[in-house]
Amino acid sequence: MPAIHVSRCLVGAGLLAAALASGCATTPPPLADSTVEEVPPAPEAAALEFIPVVRYGRYTLVELAPMAAQRDLLVQTIDVSMPEEVRATVGDGLRHVLKRSGYQLCETAHAVIELYALPLPAAHLHLGPMTLRDALLTLAGPAWELHADDRTRQICFERPGRDSSAKPVPEPPAAESVQTFPLAGGQP
Repeated sequence: MPAIHVSRCLVGAGLLAAALASGCATTPPPLADSTVEEVPPAPEAAALEFIPVVRYGRYTLVELAPMAAQRDLLVQTIDVSMPEEVRATVGDGLRHVLKRSGYQLCETAHAVIELYALPLPAAHLHLGPMTLRDALLTLAGPAWELHADDRTRQICFERPGRDSSAKPVPEPPAAESVQTFPLAGGQP
C-alpha cells in the first residue's frame, strides 16, 4: 500500500511542476526608440448624460426620469374592452378609449359627426394591447386622419386631403330633377 501512495504523490508533484513550468514566460526585449509609437489617449465621451437614480430594495436601481408613455400620451399601451351596448357607435368607442388617457374627443366639426354616428363593429369591442394612437386609428378607419392638439389635449379627426378651414361645397341637384323647356323664337 505505501508504494501506491508514493506513486500518487509523485504523479501529483509531476502535474504541479508541469503546471508551474507552463505558466512561466519570457519577456520580449525592449523595442528601440525609433519603433515606439505614441498611442493617443482614449477619447472621452463628449457629454456624459447624468441620469439620477434611486435605490429601491437591495438590488434595484430606478431612473428618476419619465417613461416615453408619460412624455407622449399617445404612445401609452392600452388594452380595452368596450362595454357591450346594443347600439354602440364609433363615437362611443372613441370616448371609452380616451376615458383615462388625458385626452378628450373634439366634437365641433360637422363632418366628424358622421364618423361618430357610425355603428361600432364587433371586431372593435376589444382593442389591445396596442398604443393609444393605434387604437384611435383602428376605431376611425383608414378614411380619417388623426390630429392631436397637445396644448388642449384634444383628439380630432379629418378626412385626408380636405382643408379643415374650407366649408363643404354643396352638391348640385340631381340631373333628373332639372327640367328644360324649349325657348320660343329661337336664339337671338
